[in-house]
Amino acid sequence: MSCISVRSSRSVSLINTLNEWIGKAVAWLTLAMVLTSFSIVVMRYAFDLGWIALQESVTYMHTLVFMLGAAYTLKHNEHVRVDIFYQRFSVRGKAWVDCLGSLFLLLPVSVFIGWGSWEYVADSWEVFEGSRHSGGLPGLFLLKSCILLMSALLILQGVSMFIGNLMTALYGKASSDD
Repeated sequence: MSCISVRSSRSVSLINTLNEWIGKAVAWLTLAMVLTSFSIVVMRYAFDLGWIALQESVTYMHTLVFMLGAAYTLKHNEHVRVDIFYQRFSVRGKAWVDCLGSLFLLLPVSVFIGWGSWEYVADSWEVFEGSRHSGGLPGLFLLKSCILLMSALLILQGVSMFIGNLMTALYGKASSDD
């Protein structure tokens, strides 16, 4: 195995470990969302109480699960795929399709999302944007930053997938860190 191949393998492993850790961490937010939603309902209907910040926290958690879990989902090949022909391809054929998909679809779209949202996020940081509602959560600018973080994580996972699939396509070896 060449030096480049070893470095590539280490990079793939590092990126995959990062996205695995982030994905598993934000998965716990789904439980927190359920418990928070349940608490909101109980407080509203049983005690006639409600807090805007608590309601907004469910939206924040949902956003974090979606944005930060996207690369984890991609890593586990759980994204939506229309595979009319793909399912019939050999392992190497699938690797070539995934290489080209990463290179010409995933990476450009992820870069575009990051580039296109930069000003939107920067404007939010400029005023430390918070909730529009009295009593709401103050850190909306932090939540909007997750757009950039999602883009970066998708780019990293796209690079990882590209390298792993390229190795499979060229050498016929599946990535050991799937």
